[in-house]
Order: sequence, then C-alpha cells, then structure tokens
Amino acid sequence: MKQPSQYFRAGVGAVIVNDRCLVLALERSDVPGAWQFPQGGLEQDEEPASAVRREIREETGISADSLELIDEYPEPLAYELPTSDRNEKTGRGQVQYWFLFRFTGPDGAIDLPARGEFKAWRWMLMGEVLANVAMFRRRVYQLLAARFSEHVSP
Repeated sequence: MKQPSQYFRAGVGAVIVNDRCLVLALERSDVPGAWQFPQGGLEQDEEPASAVRREIREETGISADSLELIDEYPEPLAYELPTSDRNEKTGRGQVQYWFLFRFTGPDGAIDLPARGEFKAWRWMLMGEVLANVAMFRRRVYQLLAARFSEHVSP
C-alpha cells in the first residue's frame, strides 16, 4: 500500500438539485454541523458515471431512476486532507469527477443508511452548503457552485 501522504484517491461526487433549485446536503455522522454532497471512491475498473450513481444509492438510498443527469464538471477536482485525517484509504486527499443531477423522485425516496457516514439530510441553498462544508472542501464546492450556477440557488 502506498504511503498516505503520497497519493490522491480517485473518486466521484454529486450535486443533486430539486425542482426548487435547492441542493441535497448530508450532515456527517462524525462531524456534527459539517454538511457535504454525496461522494466516494472509484472501485477497480469502475467508470465515474457508474460510480457516482452507486455512491448516491449507497449514501442516500436514491435510485438511478430518480435522477436526471444535467451536467458534469469538465475536469477532475482535487482537495487535500488535513494531515491528521490522512490514512491508507484516503491518502493525501481526493481527485474527483463531479456530476450535477436533477432529483425527480419524492423526498421519501431519500433514505440514509442506519449507522452510515451521514446522520441527516436537508435541501439547502448552495450558499448554506458553502458556509457549512469542511474548509478543505470549500474551494472545490465554490468551483461547483460557479459551474452549476444556472441550476442551483445562489
């Protein structure tokens, strides 16, 4: 295994917007008050478009038939983890492919797994997410907000 300080894990992330231009935010179980978008690592030989739908399903319970792909960020985005958060799984940080989806299902389709990575979900203004995301993710989220601005609330 590579040393955690020397590689970036390949991953995916999703901005999910509803019909009111609000984005789906998830509150981390391990950091109360820290909200983020669904994201996760790529599995061996997995394509980003498949991986993002898998991660959304695993983290939110939302099935692919309740999602409409609207856009994708034109290049992978990276963030670096604080040294104390690095480990063999996460490495130095993540390089992620990001996608924008419209949620077409009912709110009842959102079902966080018990004892999962997240303890709560909410529809938020993009600005609320930016104000409540971990600092090391903020630059990536600002780039996403700018790219997807016509689809999400300010």
